[in-house]
Amino acid sequence: MSEGGGALGALEASGLGQAMRQWMWLYPAVETVHIVGIGLLFGSIAILDLRLLGFSRSIPVKRLAGHILPWTAASFLLIVPSGLMMFTAHATDFISSPVFVTKICLILTGGLNAALFHAVVFPRAEAWDSAEMRAEMRDETRKLPPLSARLAGAASLLIWIAVIACGRLLAYF
Repeated sequence: MSEGGGALGALEASGLGQAMRQWMWLYPAVETVHIVGIGLLFGSIAILDLRLLGFSRSIPVKRLAGHILPWTAASFLLIVPSGLMMFTAHATDFISSPVFVTKICLILTGGLNAALFHAVVFPRAEAWDSAEMRAEMRDETRKLPPLSARLAGAASLLIWIAVIACGRLLAYF
């Protein structure tokens, strides 16, 4: 623990911050919950992103999203509390780490990418993803989702892979 004052020092000195550092199995247990949440988040996002990139075209995007997105949302019930708990243990170290700052910026970027996709591209998915539309298209490239959907999917995959990499790198830098 860094000797920090202010809010971050108080967070580290809190009962939770101390417990996270001192109880032998607490930090690893919380980290395991966090990793399970990350697996659920990335797995669900990756399935939808791969569909946006043109894989599994027989499954309509709207139907897949309706099945997948509740799992994505549920993953945050694991990730957010566990991430905050781990942060309390080493708040001053994390906040001064360029890797942690990069990770947080990437998470915000991933959220912005998802928000833009859901606000701008996804509402029109029924038009470009209907069975009739897919059947009418003879040109293979036209069977793909629109470029905006493919770009959102590709960006999402890259962003979330980078978030995972930053999370792992925190242990080393």
